[in-house]
Amino acid sequence: MSNSIKSIIAMGLVAFVAACAQPAEEEFVVVEPVQAEPTTSKY
Repeated sequence: MSNSIKSIIAMGLVAFVAACAQPAEEEFVVVEPVQAEPTTSKY
């Protein structure tokens, strides 16, 4: 086989493996709303 055919087959194999790879799990952060402290005039 010529080198060009080998390189095309190699690139196709790499593309195939990349397409079949499992996607990475996305991390998500739950942001809870911040509540203001109650203000009283005790002090």
